Amino acid sequence: MSQDWREKVAHRVRSLILEAAPGVDEEAKWRKATNPDGVPTFSLDGLICTLETYKDKVKVTFARGASLDDPTGLFNASLDAGTRRAIDVFEGDELDGDAFVALVREAVEANRA
Repeated sequence: MSQDWREKVAHRVRSLILEAAPGVDEEAKWRKATNPDGVPTFSLDGLICTLETYKDKVKVTFARGASLDDPTGLFNASLDAGTRRAIDVFEGDELDGDAFVALVREAVEANRA
């Protein structure tokens, strides 16, 4: 049986994060009865982003996304949030890997500033 499309997207996002931020700390946080596995989080000198799967999408939420430059327009969710920004990837969407890696690197630099 083949992987669900959300698993494939989440695996690719995770791989891109690891490529962009060597030494990143990956852990599950915010475990609860309705989500016993918790939410995968990625940190390096502070929280970079979270990775969640939903029925219709994979959501990558950048903790300080509002302060990041996004010249290619990857952010398409939580655009009105004060601090965070998110990327929702739906079935059939193609995530620009180079732009995503650049965004993760910028998030790490923002954490270090």
